[in-house]
Amino acid sequence: MQRCFALVDGNNFYVSCERVFRPDLWYKPVLVMSNNDGCVVARSAEVKALGIKMGTPVFQIKALIQQHAIVCFSSNYALYANLSARMINVLEQFAPQVHLYSIDEAFLDLTGVHACQQDAIAYGLTIKKAIAKQLGLPVCVGIAPTQTLAKLANYIAKQYPEYQGVVDFNNGALREKLMVDIDVSEVWGVGRQSAAKLKTLGICSVADLKAQSPKRMQSLLNIQLARIVLELNGTCCYEEDTSKAQQQVMCSRTFSRYLTTLSELRCAVSEYAQRAGEKLRQQQLTASNITVFIRTNPHHRTEAFYERCASITLQHPSSDSITLVKSAWCCLERMYKTGKHYHKCGVLLSGLQATHQAQQGSLFVDYPQARHATLMSTIDQINQRFPKGIQLASSGFDRSYLPKTENKSPSYTTNWQQLVRVKT
Repeated sequence: MQRCFALVDGNNFYVSCERVFRPDLWYKPVLVMSNNDGCVVARSAEVKALGIKMGTPVFQIKALIQQHAIVCFSSNYALYANLSARMINVLEQFAPQVHLYSIDEAFLDLTGVHACQQDAIAYGLTIKKAIAKQLGLPVCVGIAPTQTLAKLANYIAKQYPEYQGVVDFNNGALREKLMVDIDVSEVWGVGRQSAAKLKTLGICSVADLKAQSPKRMQSLLNIQLARIVLELNGTCCYEEDTSKAQQQVMCSRTFSRYLTTLSELRCAVSEYAQRAGEKLRQQQLTASNITVFIRTNPHHRTEAFYERCASITLQHPSSDSITLVKSAWCCLERMYKTGKHYHKCGVLLSGLQATHQAQQGSLFVDYPQARHATLMSTIDQINQRFPKGIQLASSGFDRSYLPKTENKSPSYTTNWQQLVRVKT
């Protein structure tokens, strides 16, 4: 049986999430800013038409923002994550297997789904309409016999309105026709350097790459390009990749002001270690390793750039915030240097495994996470119900270092006090 995959991708996802609860902003220029409202991370079609690029510093486009009345939002990651989870719930009605690829993208395995076999375009439109009706989010759907082709089909669906947001690359004739005009850099897995090298070899379009020998691509570049060629020719190579368990959990932020003392950095590291621990517990995972990094501002006019990272292997895999904070502090103390103006820090948890996975114990090591399990569960429940929540005292009381969110939208879907009020 021929395999069939669909890639469902949200259009301008962060902007679309903001518009769900602000229908007055449809067809108006809207952008979403990064931490501390520093750079552009999402743009509506109207903003793209003004020539504003992703990653543009907001201070550089203040005149354009005023001139065109662009509505600017601070990032509301809780809202975006919640709507992403709801989108997955909708997609699970249409496929036996759904694999979240990123916050706004998911692969659906539609192999053997009768309705899709009968009419893939109609099935894709049904998926698109269901998400629009239930969530108010616009998406595009790419359907194909491999995941690389599904990604490519989704790209076409976004670029060409005449396809109404759904492209079926099971149609070989359509596939061959469109590949000729698509730049090779648009292929999933082909990075900038690989695209540049391919073009020096005369491989400029997707059709050019598809026509290559996998062995030649492996010898000239790498095995990744060989697999891409196979995928472009209809042979599945990445089926297992999207279903692998998450490998890392990270929490990092740029500070709203410089931090200079060890005590200030301890508070920030504690905050981020707790957030990372919450993510672990939500996914029923534990971590074996913790890495902390700190850095100064690379664009500081007078101070030399300083960046360090340190790691610790935990005695026992854990998702206990108390254990994670203590370990993070040990890392921080090894890196901290006085006289520096720290601009950013982060906590990375790796070596992840399921909480229920059997662990090798020891007679000589005390595992506090077992004693803290009820405490962690209680904290998580409180924080889910009350967004301001509670935290460990190690995070301190001065929260002024947290990123600026002056233009953040309400927590429409996660805070009872901020539900949309309907006027009658």
